[in-house]
Amino acid sequence: MQSEREPVRVVIVDDEQLVRLALRLVIDGEPDLTVVAEAADGDAALTAVEEHRPDVVLMDIRMPGRDGLDTTRELLARPTPPRVLMLTTFDSDDLVLGALRAGALGFVLKDTPPARILDAVRTVADGNPVLSSAATARVIAAATGPQSSETRRSSRLAARKQLSALTERELDTARAIADGLGNPEIAERLRIGIATVKAHTGNLFAKLGAENRVQIALLVRDAED
Repeated sequence: MQSEREPVRVVIVDDEQLVRLALRLVIDGEPDLTVVAEAADGDAALTAVEEHRPDVVLMDIRMPGRDGLDTTRELLARPTPPRVLMLTTFDSDDLVLGALRAGALGFVLKDTPPARILDAVRTVADGNPVLSSAATARVIAAATGPQSSETRRSSRLAARKQLSALTERELDTARAIADGLGNPEIAERLRIGIATVKAHTGNLFAKLGAENRVQIALLVRDAED
């Protein structure tokens, strides 16, 4: 008989107490999830993660003092970081791009239905990104804002150097990901099986040091900018 899996341990980080309370009530109502700590700002979040070693941090991106972006960068630089799922009002939150580049596995809107938030926590706990194709395309579009020519040149050269390690088919897959396509759409475009798409994607993660598909997509856009 297979042993039951331990509940996913969650830390909630948000500067609004009512938001934290609502999220705790929703998450603790599930047998496979448990909230082990709450934090109202980035500094408290770092302490909570150190003390409780959660599997997932549900992180508000806009907070006074140390914001969610800076906190996420510091957490993900640690030897055994938790998975980070950003809480955001996406339409107004350009900072989410930096969090995704740093390795956060995705984001959920604050007005997302509770059931979807729970699914997102579970998905991230398993190491999978929470980003739809449409959301990926919007993130990439937002990332193409004004930059200095020197910044663009530096980003382009660094990205091209990383992509040079890919095979032609892997590069085709990376470009399809940058276009916001899911695995079935990539398989159709490249005329290959979904299993092959998954294999190429796994190689992309390994060769590029990427944590999620958005990081791959942004790298392709940097190379082609």
